[in-house]
Order: sequence, then structure tokens, then C-alpha cells
Amino acid sequence: MIRKKYNKNRSEQIYVKANHQIRFPKVRVLNEYGESLGEMSSNEALEKAMEQEIDLVLVTEKAEPPVVKIIELSKYKYQLKKKTADTRKKSKTQELKELRFTPFMGEADFEARNRKVRDFLEKGNKVKLTLTFKGRQIVRKDLGFEVFEKIFASNANVGKISLPPKLIGKKLQAQLDPIGKKK
Repeated sequence: MIRKKYNKNRSEQIYVKANHQIRFPKVRVLNEYGESLGEMSSNEALEKAMEQEIDLVLVTEKAEPPVVKIIELSKYKYQLKKKTADTRKKSKTQELKELRFTPFMGEADFEARNRKVRDFLEKGNKVKLTLTFKGRQIVRKDLGFEVFEKIFASNANVGKISLPPKLIGKKLQAQLDPIGKKK
């Protein structure tokens, strides 16, 4: 059996309409530096690009009239790739961290997990709190709510309750969101 090679870079390829693929009666033309050269037919714009021995690239077809740019195609693709990479860097995804508790846990265990909650909130992450009841512990639901109240009270200055405690089956769940982001 012959296998085709999988091309990893295929998703990174950017498809742009250029030169003879641009077919609009009127277009707004920009030069390499983004300065406007005015409105003209797409054939005139293509002739101008050919005179300078570079490409005519479609920037946006949603504008009225569509915007084209006289620029080297590879240079334009590189600029687009850089722009998408910059936006990806700037947008910080807020992670949801989950911490599990039990209603009858030792004080040291509780304090360690409570410190983790504080650390996550200070770093700007959302924290999902899950308290699991095992066996007949479900009879003492009030102890679970008390554990959550202690957590909420100790982290009131760094986090706010976005989802109040809710009992789902044998799990008590709540969520805290950070108030101020610090790095």
C-alpha cells in the first residue's frame, strides 16, 4: 500500500487572489506602503503593477469598491502571516483550573489547596471548585457548603464568585473568576 505524505504546512498556506484572478469593474488601488493611488479599472491597476514588475494583490473584496495593493505577492503573504502571529500572541487565553475538595479533609490539605486557588486567581485564571461526596457523606451537604464558604471568604480580595455553589449529583461545584490580573 502506498501512502501519501501528510503535509504539515498545508494549514499555514495563505490563499490570496492576485493579478489575473482579480476581476472587478472598479478597484481602489494602494501602493506598497499603503498610500492610495485612486480608483481605476482592474485592468489599469494590473498594467500599473506589470510596469513596476510586481503583483496586484486583492486586500479586501468586501469594501466598495474592492481594495487592491501593488506589492510583491510573497511579501504580502509574509505580512499577513506576521499579523496573524501577532494577534495570536496578544490574545491570552484564560484557562480554567479545577481543584477538588472533600467535605472531611485535613486542615493542612485544605490550606494547600486554598493556596493553589489563590495562586491561580492571582495569575488571572478561572478556578472551578469541585467537592465530591463519597458514600453517606451526601447526608452532610452543609459541611460541603461550609468548605466553599471558607474558600470564598479567604479569597474574596482576589476572586469573585461567577457560579455559586450548586449540587450536581454527588458533586458540589462552584467557580471563581479573578478580579485583577497580575503577572
